[in-house]
Amino acid sequence: MDSSERQARARRTSAAWTAPLVYGAIRGLARVLLWPYFRTRSVGREHIPSDGPVILAPVHRSNLDSLMLAPLMRRRLRALAKESLFTFRPLAWVIASLGAFPVHRDTADRESMRIARELLNEGNLLLVFPEGKRHDGDGVGELFDGTAWLAAKTQSRVVPVGIAGTGEAMPAGARFPRPTRVRMVVGPPIDPPEPRGARSALRTWTEGLTDALQAVQDEAAARQ
Repeated sequence: MDSSERQARARRTSAAWTAPLVYGAIRGLARVLLWPYFRTRSVGREHIPSDGPVILAPVHRSNLDSLMLAPLMRRRLRALAKESLFTFRPLAWVIASLGAFPVHRDTADRESMRIARELLNEGNLLLVFPEGKRHDGDGVGELFDGTAWLAAKTQSRVVPVGIAGTGEAMPAGARFPRPTRVRMVVGPPIDPPEPRGARSALRTWTEGLTDALQAVQDEAAARQ
């Protein structure tokens, strides 16, 4: 099965009537199992818009982050995932039902932007890690202009989220999570850049997102 076929299958699965049930079940399990295990507390979830295109932009400290974020909102959280996760059909069905979409690693930059634009133009809530990859510590890593570009093209509001504790609970290479306290702080939504703004304007907007993300991360760390 090639990339286009996997993407078509994922889109059909994601649109099926069973998908919200699967997502709701996993979200519920995260809420009743993971959140108590990590003694999770959250602040500011009311800042997440209940409709319209939204980019949820958290820091990225652990593979736990996506699961821990899901109970913050009733809206279904969409995301992009590497295509290799979709090669085993039962797992592919679960991941697609959860709202993920396969992206081929060799063309990830261009392809991910195209798919992300489609999802946002359909009015979805899309998970985007602005740092691009996992980082250690509470300092926010360098942000690329991709989030700014995506927000500008789709006129999506961006919601920064600080997460403290997941990096210690399950760092890279860990096989089992430790019961470390997790704190999440959701900041107010940030309006998108102008759709036809100059590259310098995107850089300035990204600097503002960096400051907002650092502020919520500092608050999350202080609450831990």
